[in-house]
Amino acid sequence: MSQALISVRNLVAKYGERTILNDISVDIMPGEVTVILGGSGCGKTTLLKNILRLQEPFSGSVKFWGDEVLQMDEPSFSGILKRVGMLFQNGALLNSISVYENISIPLELHTKLPEEIRDRIIRVKLSLVRLAEAIYKYPSELSGGMKKRAALARALALDPEILFCDEPSAGLDPLTSAALDELILDLRKQLKMTIVIVTHELASIHRIADRIIFLDGGKMLFNGTLEAALKAGIPEIDTFFRVGRF
Repeated sequence: MSQALISVRNLVAKYGERTILNDISVDIMPGEVTVILGGSGCGKTTLLKNILRLQEPFSGSVKFWGDEVLQMDEPSFSGILKRVGMLFQNGALLNSISVYENISIPLELHTKLPEEIRDRIIRVKLSLVRLAEAIYKYPSELSGGMKKRAALARALALDPEILFCDEPSAGLDPLTSAALDELILDLRKQLKMTIVIVTHELASIHRIADRIIFLDGGKMLFNGTLEAALKAGIPEIDTFFRVGRF
């Protein structure tokens, strides 16, 4: 049986005195696309940020590849993060520099590769996301879908074993969203990645999810396959999939 790449146990997240996530325990299994979903304000993005220590959990345990990370010092956790890619909701590209320079950032920060090797990697990553023609363009010259693909190329720069995506389809039209989902699934297959996605887009969930984590009011109502979720008879899940969000 496969070992979990990430194990979260009894995670509690707070903003001040307000509890946002209460006693969350989940495993992220290798090779799967796990989708974190639920209504607005349920704690989806907070869970992602707490797993990655973009926000520090109030209590609980988070292990990557069996190693507890919440007590790790900065250099040790940086080693973990080098094996992880992150596609932020708005892409988070720097508008003042080109696509090429944006993708170069993690390579310059985290490797000592010579310039010609970095150049080759950047071109390969842009080719993987079908954006080779935009290599020297600036983010302001790109469509919404192209910006997401450029940000995806940057997230792939260090060949991550796990890719996190926060609302990748946000702001995209249905056709562009479907193309991005297809690309993400293709990359998962080509690069043998494990993917964790936060989204509320029904069409995307049906296209890409192997497993879902359904949050409601800061608690986990379901963790399992999409097929099982649709048959579970949980009112909040039935409502979500009937109306799209609540």
